Amino acid sequence: MIVSALLTSVGINLSLCILFFILYSVLRKQPGNFGVYAPRLVADGKSKRSSGFNLDRLIPNPGWVRNAWQPSEEELLSTSGLDAVVFMRIIIFSLRVFAIAGFIGVFILLPVNCSGDQLQDIDFANFTSNSLDVFSISNVNNGSKRLWVHFSAIYVLTFSVCCLLYYEYKYVSSKRIAYFYLSKPQPHQFTILVSNIPVSMGSSVSNSAESFFTEYHPSTYLSHVVVHRTNKLQDLINDGKKLYKRLLHLQTEPTKPKFRRDSCCGLFGHKVNLVDQYERKLEDLEENVRLEQSDASMEGEEVRAAFVSFKSRYGAAVALNMQQSINPTQWLTEQAPEPHDVYWPFFSSSFMRRWISKLVVVLASILLTILFLLPVILVQGLANLSQLEVWFPSLKSILAKRFVSQVVTGYLPSLILQMFIKVVPPIMKFLSSIQGYIAYSEIVKSACNKVLWFTVWNIFFANTLSGSVLYQLNVFLEPKNIPAKLAVLVPAQASFFIAYVVTSGWASTSSELFRILPFIWSLIQKPFSKSTDDEFKVPTFPYHADLPKVLFFGLLGIIYFFLAPLILPFLLVYLCLGYIIYRNQFIKVYSSKYETGGKFWPIVHNSMIFSLVLMHAIAFGIFTLKQLPLASTLIFPLPILTLLFNEYCRKRFLPIFIAFSAESLIKKDREDCNDPKMAEFWEELACAYQDPALSPFQYSANPNGRTSPLLSPAEI
Repeated sequence: MIVSALLTSVGINLSLCILFFILYSVLRKQPGNFGVYAPRLVADGKSKRSSGFNLDRLIPNPGWVRNAWQPSEEELLSTSGLDAVVFMRIIIFSLRVFAIAGFIGVFILLPVNCSGDQLQDIDFANFTSNSLDVFSISNVNNGSKRLWVHFSAIYVLTFSVCCLLYYEYKYVSSKRIAYFYLSKPQPHQFTILVSNIPVSMGSSVSNSAESFFTEYHPSTYLSHVVVHRTNKLQDLINDGKKLYKRLLHLQTEPTKPKFRRDSCCGLFGHKVNLVDQYERKLEDLEENVRLEQSDASMEGEEVRAAFVSFKSRYGAAVALNMQQSINPTQWLTEQAPEPHDVYWPFFSSSFMRRWISKLVVVLASILLTILFLLPVILVQGLANLSQLEVWFPSLKSILAKRFVSQVVTGYLPSLILQMFIKVVPPIMKFLSSIQGYIAYSEIVKSACNKVLWFTVWNIFFANTLSGSVLYQLNVFLEPKNIPAKLAVLVPAQASFFIAYVVTSGWASTSSELFRILPFIWSLIQKPFSKSTDDEFKVPTFPYHADLPKVLFFGLLGIIYFFLAPLILPFLLVYLCLGYIIYRNQFIKVYSSKYETGGKFWPIVHNSMIFSLVLMHAIAFGIFTLKQLPLASTLIFPLPILTLLFNEYCRKRFLPIFIAFSAESLIKKDREDCNDPKMAEFWEELACAYQDPALSPFQYSANPNGRTSPLLSPAEI
């Protein structure tokens, strides 16, 4: 790729960013768009709706930037939770890393690269026709002493990243502990999930659980809630909710026809009152739900699992971390998620079905990885004009035009790859949901890991190796040759990844601010429905889509820091955009429906360690290739020291993200002893983990004995 092609890509994406900013600045002020650009404020009753025309609504202004910048970290913590703070700390950490890397790369490494003539001398007279390779380490002469500058830079960056990683790990750990101390009593802090409960003849899961914990945890056991299979019941409830929405829409919409014919597509037959018809259907559904709730509450529908609550956090922790039975396959314990975080469909599937699902997830991931090589091959063909002309000889005359060739090689490949990668996060989230996790937050964490490593393999390695599947596997089946092969292939893809950062980073992050799809969907919905503030669905932040993207850009920045430092300014621009835009979205758009307590940070730490070690491996190959064997030898201690540092952090900080210490739990329990609201909390805790599908269900306007629950909540 030449400089002019990169400038074309930058120009297109910069124009898109400016366009998105202008559209957002105008559209966010229109009252009809509050549900798109500020759903959280609408749900909280904080949106300021003004009636009448106001010229200021049509004038774009950057006031939203100031509003996003002003809130402190403590304010963000109180409104959006610790996970949002941790995500913003990832952006801040990346900014610090690449500010250091950018200074070294742009002001030291880049001039060194340009001063070489291994590939060619820079043509300053016709600067835009230069290849981007002249700005990379490939242009430094073999055996040149200037390569020691790159060697020193690698050591400086490794030391800087490790220091910042330690500081951030320590900071986030302290924030997690402080967040726990400041939190009010939560049901999941006192509750564990017990599975594989043995049941004797003539007994029930509930009786077995009560007798076991009464006998072996008499001083701390409080209560339990047995889990039931409610998948059929949940389907009925969903049907009832849909029917109720249709009925409500029919009653509140005056122009909606209230009658229709009862035969032949509504053209013939007797007139039927649709409101009465929906009411009767809703009453019948409520009766079916009531009967199904009764059946689901019977012993035959019990799952051999229960949420067991204790009188103290320490008592729950003791039960959680101790083997409960001589038989290690019985009375298995795990930490209970928050009540609204429980993924109830998990309990309706059998053990065999969950085992098969895990196998399906592995096979589906492999298949998706193979299928994704098709767009990678297409992208590599577009990035290489000579190869594209071989594939499509009829396009030679079109590709000969300068602007067309610049767009095709500089912008189109990364755009196509970005479009394909958009479908990966939803697929990975679905695969994680059938893998056997009991909480939505665990599903999102699993999807986050899947998307991250899928992106690393299919975007970085697949584009770098750019060969067949067998060739890619062959590279990794010969570990001794990996550094040498990566040293040849990785620098060659520098220009592609610079364009990818601009397209996937700048334009994609700006489109997150504009919220294209929700905006289009709201335009489609408006003529057909009259929505109220109560109907707004506040979205949750897509950690499984955005966190892997930030980490992948971090990997690209670290690897290409000494190979092609020209990528660093574009990364810094992306991170600055991300800092403002994501803060704005956390404040106005997304709500926190579940809280992991900052458990995403270990994923960040592991990703950065992997990036450093990969950089060291490539550096070893580069210095060997550049005929500087002493530098290759002296690089070897770096990955060892980095892995030792990682092991220290794993021992020092990771346990804090797995469970809280006895010191923290007992201290918090003692504080609760003086809290007068604890009596009310114990009453709520007794039914906190009741399946929502077993709660009384009634939407019809005719309450009577038919729709009252057969069992009381206490019996359930």
